[in-house]
Amino acid sequence: MIVHEHHVVVHSYADDTQLYASCSATDAPTSAAQLLCCISDIQDWMTANRLKLNADKTQFIWLGPSYYTASVSRLPLSVGGTTVSSVDAVLNLGVTFDAQLTMRNHVDNVVQSCFFQIRQLRSVRRSLTGEALRTLVHAFISSRVDYCNALLYGVADGVLRRLQSVLHAAARLITGIRRFDHITPTLRDTLHWLPIPQRIIFKIALMVFDCSRGRCPKYFSDVYIPVHTVAARSRLRSADHGDLVVPRVLSRFGCRSFRVSGPTIWNDLPVDFRSSDITREQFKRSLKSWLFECAYGRRRV
Repeated sequence: MIVHEHHVVVHSYADDTQLYASCSATDAPTSAAQLLCCISDIQDWMTANRLKLNADKTQFIWLGPSYYTASVSRLPLSVGGTTVSSVDAVLNLGVTFDAQLTMRNHVDNVVQSCFFQIRQLRSVRRSLTGEALRTLVHAFISSRVDYCNALLYGVADGVLRRLQSVLHAAARLITGIRRFDHITPTLRDTLHWLPIPQRIIFKIALMVFDCSRGRCPKYFSDVYIPVHTVAARSRLRSADHGDLVVPRVLSRFGCRSFRVSGPTIWNDLPVDFRSSDITREQFKRSLKSWLFECAYGRRRV
């Protein structure tokens, strides 16, 4: 494969392809040249097979801490005769990634879209039944809030609070409570909605469960590694509890990756949740109940 020959990582979905290469700030020009060489060979292959690389839609971004990206050269790159300059944010499968992975741009877009939908629903609220209104809120608001929310694990609390404000507005729309009335009892007792941090944990834990049942993509194969399968750890107490191996990371972004966050969250779950006999639906019900208690009870996640 062309990308493997250039030692570049590739992710593809339908006709959307991303190429990745990691490097230090001092090696940035060499890494950029490596990517350009790879893209050039891909373009030659596509031309030979009567395909076209759409250079006008090609985006390029440097990801990393601000003190690294600030020192990286901003020289424009040439892709297929089109000049491509590095940008501060890119759109990938509906998710906006910024250079420092704060996810603020993505959350801002989601919040703006959700409040637009809330205003539209508010204008027709009197014409809808309660059940119909809940269905529309789920279709136009909750689905947007939960889309790819596993990527928000570890982001700043201020960013998550903006998403939580969307749930509050949606709850007020459904129940009709006033703006300055306390919203937590409504979320907890009437709607039974999990707060944003617990919704993120729910998504990641369910993904790890799917990995434990062999339903995950191949690139998640290194996430589910039970402690008891590692010879040096097989006699530890955590091996008897069904814990997973949590890899060590040095960067501040590494702990937010699924290969770290997934095992970390899984190890924090009650032991009976990890039984091989539990079904997916049973796991979901038990997990939501436990997270509900963590969010509104005395437990802490």
